Amino acid sequence: MQDKNSTHQYDAIVVGSGISGGWAAKELCEKGLKTLVLERGRSVKHGEYPTAHLDPWDMPNNGALTYEEQQERPVQSRTGWIGQDTKHFFVNDKENPYDEVKRFDWIRSYQTGGRSLTWGRQTYRLSDLDFEANAKEGIGVDWPIRYKDLSPWYDYVEKYVGISGEAMGLPHLPDGQFLPGMELNCVEQHTKEQIEKNFKHRYLTIGRVTNLTQQHNGRGPCQYRNRCSRGCPFAGYFSSVSSTLPDAEKTGNLTLVSNAIVHSVIYDDKTGKASGVQVIDAETKATTEYFAKIVFLNASAMGSTFILMNSISERFPTGLGNDSDQLGRNLMDHHYRVGAIGDFDGFADKYYEGRRPNGIYIPRFRNINEETKRTDYVRGFGYQGGAERAGAGRGGSVPGFGADFKDGLMEPGPWQMALVGFGECLPHQDNRMWLNFDKKDPYGLPTLTVDAEFRENEMAMRKDMADAAAEMLEASGYKKVETYDSPAAIGLGIHEMGTARMGTDPKTSVLNKWNQVHGAPNVFVTDGAAMTSSACQNPSLTYMALTARAANYAAEQLKKKNL
Repeated sequence: MQDKNSTHQYDAIVVGSGISGGWAAKELCEKGLKTLVLERGRSVKHGEYPTAHLDPWDMPNNGALTYEEQQERPVQSRTGWIGQDTKHFFVNDKENPYDEVKRFDWIRSYQTGGRSLTWGRQTYRLSDLDFEANAKEGIGVDWPIRYKDLSPWYDYVEKYVGISGEAMGLPHLPDGQFLPGMELNCVEQHTKEQIEKNFKHRYLTIGRVTNLTQQHNGRGPCQYRNRCSRGCPFAGYFSSVSSTLPDAEKTGNLTLVSNAIVHSVIYDDKTGKASGVQVIDAETKATTEYFAKIVFLNASAMGSTFILMNSISERFPTGLGNDSDQLGRNLMDHHYRVGAIGDFDGFADKYYEGRRPNGIYIPRFRNINEETKRTDYVRGFGYQGGAERAGAGRGGSVPGFGADFKDGLMEPGPWQMALVGFGECLPHQDNRMWLNFDKKDPYGLPTLTVDAEFRENEMAMRKDMADAAAEMLEASGYKKVETYDSPAAIGLGIHEMGTARMGTDPKTSVLNKWNQVHGAPNVFVTDGAAMTSSACQNPSLTYMALTARAANYAAEQLKKKNL
């Protein structure tokens, strides 16, 4: 153990180096705070992406994991998210166990940059339709903020990150600071025109994505290789490894320690504040204490909540900030893998250039006003997807053999369009996680147990998600339109959130409007754990905006000696 007079004293500690952790590091360092970033995984620097330039034939097993690799990663591999090209960016499940009462797909990336190296990069703002929904419907608790509180921070983040997209003027999907959007292909443009002609309140646009369509802040532009999940040597999309962490380092105020597993936050009963964190070295298993005036938890929704739950003191016997008994509850994720697909006979003379790392987006059009109100469920959904021409892979599902058949597969096949719904998940206090102190992991920490599922409202929504997708494709002239619904476990959307929610009342929430832990004001949680509801939009932009806002507030409060 180290004492407070050692070299392990900082102004700020940030736990986690991913999307939100990188932002906390950048903002605190740029405000002059000596900042320690603790990353539980290995060190990765920008450009250290071993498969970034490999072609499919360069990898064994046609890119599939071996049987032995699947056994090491039973959760990561069962989702279909990883292969030979990305396996190094995802955890070994055997070394990082957890228990699931019902299936829960916990997708984890332990390295510098976290999941910012592999994320889907879709970035959408929440609106007051989302921030006010809980209060209006009597579900969960009310958000302690509104759109006006976060709007300037959305602006601030977007100007730095670089988001390509199209302004639409929709109040329930606010516009942002956009770089030029990527182009729709001819079939997507046709579908856009037909949807907007035949349906009120329905619009199709190109996805709002952090892939750069032009050079921005010394990064990019995107090369249209669509190998983003391998890491981008061109910094053509936003990751903390290529942007926020290097900018934090430039200040001279950053210290980054890898293989540092945070055991708990150290709480001082006398001051009523945290004094630092206790850390286990992932390689030696030695324990160290680091001290700071403020602590930011950005270890992912469940990672940050794990740390809070394991931070037990006389004041907080069930976990730091858990006076409300809401710590670990209200786990949410977006439900998807439901929608429709169809074939299009026209545009046989048209093709497209490059491998666009982005698709289309159809914003929410249900329950946005009285005219669109549903009686079978609350909230709503959006669609992602896109149109493309079938490639050689179609040979496995169409009849034929011989040289002529194979030669034919080298020609582009028919156009197809897929719409994939992403639906909101309501907060439910029995969707939860807790710690099993009787079962330890290889580092001597308690293991995590998850018991969560999609419930009645989500299931009712899914039928409409499929039917509405088919309705739009049919109205746009598609043939052989088929709906699909492949129910997946919660977690598969990789948008887990809500386990330490924000709120106005310490009796019903864990964090206040500045993302401070009730009862421990120098501890901030600004990742997915803070979310009070999920909306249906991809949430990472909101995490970044919340983090920048909270870091600015924390720095101001430190100057005023209020923390």
